[in-house]
Amino acid sequence: MKKILTGAVAAIALVGIASPAAAQTNQRHYNIAGIQLTNPTGFGGAIAQGLAEFAIAGGVGTRYTAVADAPSDSESATPTVTTTFNLTGSVNKDCSFYAGNNSNATNIDFGVIGVRTGNNENVNSAFEMVGPAFANIETLTAGCNFNNEVSITKNNVNGLVNSAAGGYDTDEFQANIPYSVTAAWTGVSVNTVTSGTGQSLAVSTSQLGNTIQQGAWRSNMTINFNAPAITNKGLVAGNYAGSTTLVLSAL
Repeated sequence: MKKILTGAVAAIALVGIASPAAAQTNQRHYNIAGIQLTNPTGFGGAIAQGLAEFAIAGGVGTRYTAVADAPSDSESATPTVTTTFNLTGSVNKDCSFYAGNNSNATNIDFGVIGVRTGNNENVNSAFEMVGPAFANIETLTAGCNFNNEVSITKNNVNGLVNSAAGGYDTDEFQANIPYSVTAAWTGVSVNTVTSGTGQSLAVSTSQLGNTIQQGAWRSNMTINFNAPAITNKGLVAGNYAGSTTLVLSAL
C-alpha cells in the first residue's frame, strides 16, 4: 500500500484555468502486483487495460482514475478588446457684421459738398468741387466661420446721383459724383489653412461692384468711401444720393 500512496495524506489540487483551451484531466493508473500501468492507449493499451481489469476483478492489484470536465467558453476568448467611439456634432454656418445699434448708423451724410461759388472764380472753375468727399467706417466685429464671399455693390455705377437735376449743359455740368469703395480686414484665401494676413476688396469709381472669396475669418473691418473732386465740370445744385451694399455670405 505504501508503494501506491506515499505518505499518510493524499492532497487533491483542483485547478481551473480561464485561458485558451487546456487539456482536461483523464487519468487511469494500475498497479497489479507491482506492475504499473499508466494511461494505457492504443490497441496494446486496451489489451493491457483488459488484463489489469481482469486481475482486479480476481482480487489482485488496484486502480486509480481521475476524470475532470467543464464546459468551454461560450465564445472565443478575446484577451484584448478595442472599441472606437465616433464623436460627432455640427456648427452652423454664420457670418457677422456689427453695423451699429439702429438703421441710423448706416446713413452716411457728407453734408454740404462744397463747390466753388465765389464770383471771382474763373469760369472754367466755377461750381466745381472744392475737394474730395470721403467717409470712413470701422466695425470691430466682422467675419464668417466657413468659406465665404465678400461682395460690395453700388446701386448705381455713376455713384451719387442728383435725381432732380433739372436741365443743364452736359458740356459744362454733371449731376453725379463717382466714388470708390475699399474694404480691408484680416483673413485668408478661400480653402487656405494658414495665418491670417491683410485682405482687401476695392470697387473703383467706374465699377458697379466687386467680390472676393475667403476662408473662415474674423477681425475688424474698415470701409472707406472716396469721391475725388470733380474739376472738369461744375455740379448741378441739388441732393445727391447713392447706396452701397456689403454682403458676407458663407459658401
